[in-house]
Amino acid sequence: MNAAPGDRLIVKSATTGVAARDAEILEVHGDGGAPPYLVRWSDTGHEGLYFPGNDAEVHHEVEIGHG
Repeated sequence: MNAAPGDRLIVKSATTGVAARDAEILEVHGDGGAPPYLVRWSDTGHEGLYFPGNDAEVHHEVEIGHG
């Protein structure tokens, strides 16, 4: 798993009917974009160091070029 600051981390729920959580990746502490990540959770605003498991995926922030 590789990420960069500004990417979104989505963590799927293992429980039916429970929404997935998402967070903004603020800092990458591993080599070459690897975990752990400092994240800010969108549902609580809490910031913390996160080590993603199999239930997590990174959605890369896409920059749109101008002109």
